[in-house]
Amino acid sequence: MEKRRFYYLIRLQYLGFRFSGWQKQPGQKTIEQMLLKTLKFVLPNQKIKILGAGRTDAKVSALDGAFELFTEYRVHQLAPFIDVLNKNLPPDIRVTEIRETDKTFNIIQNSKFKEYVYLFAFGVKSHPFSAPFVTTILDQLDLELMQEATKLFEGEHNFSAYTARIQKNTRSVRTIDSCLIRRNELLKANFFPDESYALHVTGKGFMRYQVRMIMGALIQLGKGALTLTDIENSLKADSTIQLTYVAPGSGLLLNSLEFE
Repeated sequence: MEKRRFYYLIRLQYLGFRFSGWQKQPGQKTIEQMLLKTLKFVLPNQKIKILGAGRTDAKVSALDGAFELFTEYRVHQLAPFIDVLNKNLPPDIRVTEIRETDKTFNIIQNSKFKEYVYLFAFGVKSHPFSAPFVTTILDQLDLELMQEATKLFEGEHNFSAYTARIQKNTRSVRTIDSCLIRRNELLKANFFPDESYALHVTGKGFMRYQVRMIMGALIQLGKGALTLTDIENSLKADSTIQLTYVAPGSGLLLNSLEFE
């Protein structure tokens, strides 16, 4: 094997319900930690590094996640390598694809768009088995008003009210390409609620909690605790509206990624 530096883009899926998010943390079970542990086992005696496409929160899942793998030696047979990884990963993490890249590729800078989906139901308590996938709001919600409000998030806005512990250097002006609520056709199970819905949000990049706080604001709107005017004002640079509700992580999943 040639000793240099080699670069790989790996696609994966994971159910985030039992993990404390993506990023490695002391004393916590995370996706990054599990991947590193597995990679060090199947690629012994070499230095490896990984870099994720984003840091998903605790309990957040991915149908199409990705990370970069940096190795000292080339992986000559990619398909068998996927099989070895999946054999050693836990059942709630699955590698779906691997391709070799080079040093010009950067998983963060080369991101073209991400689509997050938030699955929810309301009005009646759901089957407990659906908890890892669908957030259930026991209150009745004005779904039509929520659907109307999604269009307010599209375009370029100041999303400083939609993140936690914003820092001075945080780029809070972001662009959302598409935002809509429709009936859930993405995931199905016989224990899911009879009616469930999906918030689809697409953009190049998102701040911490941004999608969950958009969902939280829409839920508050649906309950009557916020108005459409409140949502409009919350997206202004001089907004004084305090948004405090972060929708639970278990309803959120990273649905697709595309790179330049």
